[in-house]
Amino acid sequence: MRIVIAGGHGQIALRLERLLAARGHEVAGIIRKADQGDALREAGAEPVLLDLESASVEEVAAHLQGADAAVFAAGAGPGSGVARKDTVDKGAAVLFADAAVRAHVRRHVVVSSMGADPEHKGDDVFDVYLRAKGEADRYVRGLDALDWTILRPGQLTNDVGTGLVRLEAHTGRGPIPRDDVAAVLAELLETPATAGLTLELVGGSVPVSVAVKSVAGN
Repeated sequence: MRIVIAGGHGQIALRLERLLAARGHEVAGIIRKADQGDALREAGAEPVLLDLESASVEEVAAHLQGADAAVFAAGAGPGSGVARKDTVDKGAAVLFADAAVRAHVRRHVVVSSMGADPEHKGDDVFDVYLRAKGEADRYVRGLDALDWTILRPGQLTNDVGTGLVRLEAHTGRGPIPRDDVAAVLAELLETPATAGLTLELVGGSVPVSVAVKSVAGN
């Protein structure tokens, strides 16, 4: 498959790029800064320079042409303020989904966040973030032209992945290594029967491939 990843220099995205390239897929990662390109090349991915906060739907769709799947893994990051939660975590996610529709790329996987909810209350930056992610998820779920899967990991850690997870519609809170998030994303991309599912992910006791197969088609 050819897979295009938004937020290609992110911690989860770089791990995912390595996994997908190792599996023989053709991977492109969208980045905002040219100096991030070497990290993508080392991961086996083709860097695509494009700012999702200022690009048009047509510009993004041009980079999605011919792809078999798209992954939204971009994020404003923990150091960003309220404004960028709206422009990246919501706005870029909506733009990327619209571009996928325009480019006829049906398979669409979103890295969301546990607790994402368009009705989430509160005015702290993290509250705004959870609302933005929830609004983006709701928008993607409303697009009939996409075979979407939304993944909501728990607390992200840089621990070495175990390959053992809990992947369900509702898992409850818990930590999950970024290694294992990337492994689940790779498996989801290769499992079309997970389309239409919103899944929570934390560390657990089930091997990644088994966990994904067990939710497929539900």
